[in-house]
Amino acid sequence: MRFLRESFVVFRRQLRMNLRNPAWVIIGMMQPVLYLLLFGPLLKPLVQQLGATNAYTFFVPGMLAQLGIFGAFFAGFSLIGEWREGVIEAERVTPANRTALLAGRLWRDLIQLLVQALILVGLGYAMGMDAPLRGVVLGILLTLAIGGACAASSNALALTTKSEDVMAPIVNMVMMPVLLLSGILLPMTIGPSWLIRVSDFVPFRHIVDAIRAAFRDDFSSSSLLAGSLWAVSLLALSLWWGTSTFRKENP
Repeated sequence: MRFLRESFVVFRRQLRMNLRNPAWVIIGMMQPVLYLLLFGPLLKPLVQQLGATNAYTFFVPGMLAQLGIFGAFFAGFSLIGEWREGVIEAERVTPANRTALLAGRLWRDLIQLLVQALILVGLGYAMGMDAPLRGVVLGILLTLAIGGACAASSNALALTTKSEDVMAPIVNMVMMPVLLLSGILLPMTIGPSWLIRVSDFVPFRHIVDAIRAAFRDDFSSSSLLAGSLWAVSLLALSLWWGTSTFRKENP
């Protein structure tokens, strides 16, 4: 009960900060929506050649993964500002649970991600996506899991670097190969065999495949199980890293 109360106090403060400046939420939503509106129609012929019956059933899960991965990776930048203003150290000297300090921020990030995901899915249905409700629900849950993992990692990285100038190139260095090798925009199966083998070592590719399998209502697919295991494992590892970072004292 104490953990939930402390997490809620942090969450409430973070949510108020977001509501005062909702521009970041809108900006974070615009990129996948523009991809869906402008890139989706171009993908239709290619996806149909690959045997898919509905281009948006293929493309919307990729956009969900993009929201969960790339949107959450930027969560730590606001934490650097809080550290610079002394907010983090003020929270550390309180008896609050260190995990609660991270959890409250993650709740904010996950609620923001959930709202964005629902808007994206609604837009996908409006454009002709054909996906069962249970598959969409599971796909969104996987999106929240990987989004929580990326947000926790971003917060840990922010407290480790304590500088936007250091953190930004690190995030960009991670995001570029993830975007190219996870199959978010285009299926990896159209690439050469060596590129497919390289992408097999990228956990995010398996998560993207799992979300797509859920949207196809293919619950017996091995990719759904593999992607779900990767999402849960990355979330657990990121929570451990984020919590241990919040527990550290300033050098």
